[in-house]
Amino acid sequence: MISKAAKVYGETALIKLIAIGLVIGIILALFVPSVVPVIAVFGKLFVNALKAVAPILVFVLVINALSQKSEPSKVMKPIIFLYMFATFCASLVAVAASFLFPTTLKLQMSDAEISPPSGIVEVLQNVIMNIVDNPIHALTTANYIGILAWAVIIGLALKSSGAETHKIISDLAKAVTKVVQWVIRLAPFGIMGLVADSIATSGVETLLGYARLLAVLLGVFFSVALIMNPLIVFLKLHMNPYPLVFATLKESGIYAFFTRSSAANIPVNMNLCKRLGLDPEFYSISIPLGATVNMSGAAITIAVLSLATAYTMNISVDLPTALLLCLISTIGACGASGVAGGSLLLIPVACSSFGIDSDIAMQVVGIGFIIGVLQDSCETALNSSSDVLFTATAAFSMKKDLKPSDLIPKPED
Repeated sequence: MISKAAKVYGETALIKLIAIGLVIGIILALFVPSVVPVIAVFGKLFVNALKAVAPILVFVLVINALSQKSEPSKVMKPIIFLYMFATFCASLVAVAASFLFPTTLKLQMSDAEISPPSGIVEVLQNVIMNIVDNPIHALTTANYIGILAWAVIIGLALKSSGAETHKIISDLAKAVTKVVQWVIRLAPFGIMGLVADSIATSGVETLLGYARLLAVLLGVFFSVALIMNPLIVFLKLHMNPYPLVFATLKESGIYAFFTRSSAANIPVNMNLCKRLGLDPEFYSISIPLGATVNMSGAAITIAVLSLATAYTMNISVDLPTALLLCLISTIGACGASGVAGGSLLLIPVACSSFGIDSDIAMQVVGIGFIIGVLQDSCETALNSSSDVLFTATAAFSMKKDLKPSDLIPKPED
């Protein structure tokens, strides 16, 4: 009986299980409040498991990514530029939306007092000091900026190592990613506990705060997909971008919405590139690369949730600090794990620049999983569809006799 239940659980889509956990948590908090203290333990275990695995995940994935990559060719430079530029612009839109529609969250404050940075100078000083932190100390204290810095240095140093070393690093990255998948598979139980505890502690109005946060996130996702990205394509091609934009959203974005994995969507994107008449030598590199570093949706999530945390902690964010957050979100998004909810684990990287400790940041990660039923699906849809969008844009920009019909994919064979 138990094995049969475990099999059904393993075969059921995570998004459905999270939705079920969310509903059960709400029902228990409203109608059976006596069990909330017991259920809340699941939420605490889930958050603590994320806190435990997140530092090593970031460290290993960044080392693996940098040690395996070769120097970009001349053909790849335009697509890499578009990936980075679009991700940075997406973070700008996210920060602007957060300024226009500030959101606060219901968090359990720690006993330790938080000293907000006085301005950009102190923020930069905190960043620099965190960068030069001892790598072991950075891992044990979840100093994500230090973790990223040392991972970059070690990854670059390992580029010239042998094939066996690369294989070991790659296998280690796959193993850590697998562990993260196991932890995230337990998200329905964690979310059930987190929601029940939040409602029992703060009341139903907590969900309204999440709804506002989700509305800001979805608004930014759609603005980037339907306004910002088409503008970038238009400036590059000087042609109506919407046939290409709608094709990528329809044939890549919708599929990614349900798979919630850019990596799983790589075959779909490659097939779409083929039907757009692109060079296989081009998209066979750019599409897998995009699944790793083209993370506009992740940058949006990191920026919006980090600013929501800052507002909750009464931390004043000036324009220079906001621009620094855009840069951190862009870099952090490129290191986001390819698993569902991977971008949420990078939120502490951005929060640390405001002097917000890991305990508070990981509570925000938990909130991210609560709204992840829609947030992560839309984020992945934006990430994956823009892989094809900007790959095609870079390829078409080098085509001398480009016609509007070229922007429409050919029918399936």
